Amino acid sequence: MSVLVDQNTRLLVQGIGTEGANHMRRSIAYGTNVVAAIHPRRGGEQQDGVPIWTTVDAAVRETGANVSIIFVPAPGAADAILEAHAAGVPLIVCITEGIPVMDMVKVKAALAGSTTVLIGPNCPGVITPGTKTRVGIMPGDVFLPGNVGVVSRSGTLVYEVVAQLTNEGIGQSTCIGVGGDPIIGTRQIEAIRMLNEDPDTKAIVMVGEIGGSAEQEAAAYIKEHVKKPVVAFIAGRRHLRGAAWATPAPSSPAKTARPRARRPPSAPPAPTSAIRPRRLGRP
Repeated sequence: MSVLVDQNTRLLVQGIGTEGANHMRRSIAYGTNVVAAIHPRRGGEQQDGVPIWTTVDAAVRETGANVSIIFVPAPGAADAILEAHAAGVPLIVCITEGIPVMDMVKVKAALAGSTTVLIGPNCPGVITPGTKTRVGIMPGDVFLPGNVGVVSRSGTLVYEVVAQLTNEGIGQSTCIGVGGDPIIGTRQIEAIRMLNEDPDTKAIVMVGEIGGSAEQEAAAYIKEHVKKPVVAFIAGRRHLRGAAWATPAPSSPAKTARPRARRPPSAPPAPTSAIRPRRLGRP
């Protein structure tokens, strides 16, 4: 069993420019069932053997696509999300970064109360190694089928963490990149809840960054509801001055704690080379 994507995924690609076409080819090579692509001026053509439609609605009706991945440039990405939502696509993964915040405010309002699941934007996507299903930009060769679920805000960090797990022979059930923008569709808490409810996920790794309170909220949820082993890694000690996305929430421990109180003198940080997840997910 897996979360969000599996052997039943029928993927539709919105935006087949250079990046979209590139990653569509990589997903096909990995084993993902890509059934349609969208381009407003290329309807009736094919891209790498995948038929192209001009609208998501037509593609869904003709192919039964049930997952959309969006590579549409930032100015049109919110409209692309809303088009997929209107067409009844149950899972939308938006890779695009730099979508205006007000555009995402409108998207969140439109999706409120619906069953549509949005991952991203500005995310690496979702991958289930056990079924060779890649909906995103993650490098498939670093993943190994297994029973450890991974949730990450960062793309680059999740590749490194997964590579270390794989090198230790610890496989992954599903990896969810929730995205790093201020407004995202699925927060860390929701992704962890999905993995917690998946019977074949035996442990969870959460990878985060400083800024905001999402990781603190997830930690509170984990303490209250999650019975599986959880390992968390939060990158960064200081945020850029003036960067709103990296500013801790007013009531968060990161905002109120004095720097010297963050780590007891008797507990120095372990060097990166000493961090080895040898027991995670094993009996």
